[in-house]
Amino acid sequence: MAVRINRVYTRTGDDGTTGLVGGRRLPKDDAQVVAYGDVDELSSVIGVVRAALAQPPYRRRVAARSLDRALAEVQQELFDLGSELATAPEDAYPEMVRIGQEHVTRLERRIDQLTAEVEPLRSFVLPGGGPAGAALHLARCVCRRAERSVVGLVRSGRATGEVARYLNRLSDLLFVEARWIAAKTGFAETLWEPGQRKKP
Repeated sequence: MAVRINRVYTRTGDDGTTGLVGGRRLPKDDAQVVAYGDVDELSSVIGVVRAALAQPPYRRRVAARSLDRALAEVQQELFDLGSELATAPEDAYPEMVRIGQEHVTRLERRIDQLTAEVEPLRSFVLPGGGPAGAALHLARCVCRRAERSVVGLVRSGRATGEVARYLNRLSDLLFVEARWIAAKTGFAETLWEPGQRKKP
């Protein structure tokens, strides 16, 4: 689908509504709008991860290039997913790109591949592990929020179960990628130690 944007502002949203694909208008705080807004935020945080990967100490490392390519693919899929969420079920069109089981399966394969390359967990991991690792943990949290937003839409028939499953699996992948890039670039992970307090 070719997209042409001639002007960024339209003034049509000044009344607190926004247009869906197909022309229907909804309040900007409608659950459907909130959901694809969360997905857009997720893609933006992944953009921050990719920006970190382009800087030292990651730049020119094989692991960073590999991760960047994978994240670029996810960003493309998230835009497809957001477009799907921004379309009312009754306005779906035959050539519309949809997130399906094949996307979920691909994420699962990558999770399994990367998990085999990191040490088994002994406890929960505190967000960190270098700039890219920390940003991936942030992306994971935003992804979980996007999933929570979508669950209600699935219940009401305004989103498919595949969309929710994709976000569920993607949050797992982002967690594993955070661990993986930390291990590949020598950043230590901090594990949760219940009840621990640092001495002054």
